[in-house]
Amino acid sequence: MFLFTHRQYMMAADHLTGHLASWPGDEAAALMVDAFAASGSRPYRERGDALVERQYALAGPESWVWASRLAWTRAEQGRVDEAYELAVLALEHNARSGLAVHAKAHAEHEMGAGPASVAFIDVWLSADPQAVQFRHLNWHAALQSLAAGDVVDARRRADRALDRADVGMRAAANWRLLLAGQAPARRCEVQHVRDLLAAPGGTAEVFHTFNLALALAVEAATDDLEALARRATCDERPEFAQVLAPVVRALAHLTAGRPQAAVDLLTRLGPDLERLGGVRVEREIVQDTLARVLVDAGDPERAADLLHHRTANRAHHVYEDLLLSALPAPARTKEMPHG
Repeated sequence: MFLFTHRQYMMAADHLTGHLASWPGDEAAALMVDAFAASGSRPYRERGDALVERQYALAGPESWVWASRLAWTRAEQGRVDEAYELAVLALEHNARSGLAVHAKAHAEHEMGAGPASVAFIDVWLSADPQAVQFRHLNWHAALQSLAAGDVVDARRRADRALDRADVGMRAAANWRLLLAGQAPARRCEVQHVRDLLAAPGGTAEVFHTFNLALALAVEAATDDLEALARRATCDERPEFAQVLAPVVRALAHLTAGRPQAAVDLLTRLGPDLERLGGVRVEREIVQDTLARVLVDAGDPERAADLLHHRTANRAHHVYEDLLLSALPAPARTKEMPHG
């Protein structure tokens, strides 16, 4: 726990491997398994996935803790049906498993479950409105509402469930709305974002920094984005210089009305995008952005190919349809009000 909380993720993962060799199936230790993914190393993440599979096999399907953890692992691997089934199994043994309901939300995002997912989340949260997952699950529900075309509900959840401190989730919801040609929900203040970036630890983690960049993009703060891109380019950490910097620079181009320049930067990333951190659902917003700039740059067929797996496999994909439509994208204009 000490190593994990001090962001010594590789050391925490190594220690956890030894711990579970001595105490197989230890359910308390499952809380630390995120250290493998947080390390930013693909070999470590794969080791963590294998570790979770083994612990679940040792603990058995009646261990809702390891069933929840394996559901989360399968969701991140893109094995959606397995993730969903494991999450349901875990919830049968413990209906209040936060990790299981979160894994289920991720699986349902990949499925495009829409209103069914929203209804389940609302019922689950109604049993405990003080649940620690309240804001994040409402964010997931907002994405499902957007997927089903209920923009009003998506905006309402972003307005009412997310508070001022939820800069990342608010920015991610609003950027999706803007990419789809929709009015955003309540916004962040540019100065607040600047203060967060300047604070101690403000750029300690790459995905957190990316979320702050999204908040700047929502406000069309092109100059701030360009400054952040320059800062990331000079960062000694490769994930900042090689992945974050081009993404932030692409956002700056998009807010300044230069879609083709954004296309060129985003298409070069390829599999390196995983190094941006976060999870599949969160990183998907970069693909959303690329689809929008492809349409804006006059290449809708390439955008459609990019999102084909979603429109073909998700039950509800109004959001993707909006991304692929030739609607004005207010996110790219400099006239958007700041703050």
